[in-house]
Amino acid sequence: MSGILDLADDLWTGVRSIEDTHPFSLLGEAEEVADGVAFVPSFANVSGFSTEQGLVLVDTGSAPLAQHVHSTLRRWSPAPLHTAVFSHGHIDHVFGVAPFEEEAATNGWAAPRVVAHEALPARFDRYQLTAGYNEVVNQRQFALPDLRWPREYRYPDRTYAGALDLSVGDLDLVLRHCKGETDDHTYTWVPERKVLCCGDLFIWASPNAGNPQKVQRYPKEWATGLRAMAELGAELLLPGHGVPVLGADRIRQALTESAELLEHLHDETVAMMNAGARLDEIIHTVQGPQHLLDRPYLRPVYDEPEFVVRNVWRLYGGWYDGDPAHLKPAPADVLATELADLAGGAQRLADRALEVLAAGDQRLAGHLAELAAQAAPQDTAIHRVRAAVFAARASDEASTMAKGVFSWAARESAVLAEHPAP
Repeated sequence: MSGILDLADDLWTGVRSIEDTHPFSLLGEAEEVADGVAFVPSFANVSGFSTEQGLVLVDTGSAPLAQHVHSTLRRWSPAPLHTAVFSHGHIDHVFGVAPFEEEAATNGWAAPRVVAHEALPARFDRYQLTAGYNEVVNQRQFALPDLRWPREYRYPDRTYAGALDLSVGDLDLVLRHCKGETDDHTYTWVPERKVLCCGDLFIWASPNAGNPQKVQRYPKEWATGLRAMAELGAELLLPGHGVPVLGADRIRQALTESAELLEHLHDETVAMMNAGARLDEIIHTVQGPQHLLDRPYLRPVYDEPEFVVRNVWRLYGGWYDGDPAHLKPAPADVLATELADLAGGAQRLADRALEVLAAGDQRLAGHLAELAAQAAPQDTAIHRVRAAVFAARASDEASTMAKGVFSWAARESAVLAEHPAP
């Protein structure tokens, strides 16, 4: 058993904790995890298959790690890249083709082709349109203030709609579309080798179906796709993030329980919407079943169920949350100033924020600190309070997304406390 499969077994059995081996933190060499099948732990993972006509890759990794992916795969196989399948268009999956294209041009080989779902080109178009926004939200989400969003993309040579069967040399690949984390997701089934490449439909974490800063996700269709994958009889599951899953029983369990979690969040949210509940009531009522969230592959270390509930509301209910004051609200600073005046000043709100933080109510503390800062945006003492409140919130959160937003807010106020805006 290879190193990555040993790690996978340790995570499954609880010898190692997923919190200490975050699925987005892996980086390593290409390892042969089955006959003619290589797995590169990376951001994102890359799966390689050897064929008589050259290599087939499912995903190609991110731009900063493209050379690493190329080099480590070259230590595994010298064969030209024939086909790359993009599981979806997120930028950590689609920026590793260039080194293989340059190599092909240098050696006089045929250029590799890229295959993806037909919705992927529109994603790339949107990324170009909203490059500045994507730059900001990803800087905040991943705590990477120097991150630069790409403006140019490698569009696919061939696209498909619902299903596509490919043959590359002696290898047959079955591509199927599944709306889930994205509208352009593909899972790739290699029946001869019983290997399933699922992209980000399974990532050793609670499904990324609620990301608060990104476009719509599709939990109901996602669950349907997970159940379809569970019926394939795969013996090796290679995900877009995290470690492989080895063994038919484990794969079926991981996929069906992921589906169960999404179905629960979806159905309970819709039931409350149908009963006329406001979003506020729903997000504080609907929770993921604890026995599922305790699974090592469903821990909320990246996304979390509360955000999935919000995304279900957005899918069916639009942006209005049921609170009539939010339909056409006053400017945030005007409301904050009024509440501060009623409370006895912005400093009183800030002091109260620290009191309720000490008492353990971080959510209320966040409201009060933010209101104080909006009411007195130049007050360095208040920004020190806001920084302390959101730093505390970040330190106690499990998910990357919550940590990212709260840490960003804490840094904003830490800077303003030392260097007030003019």
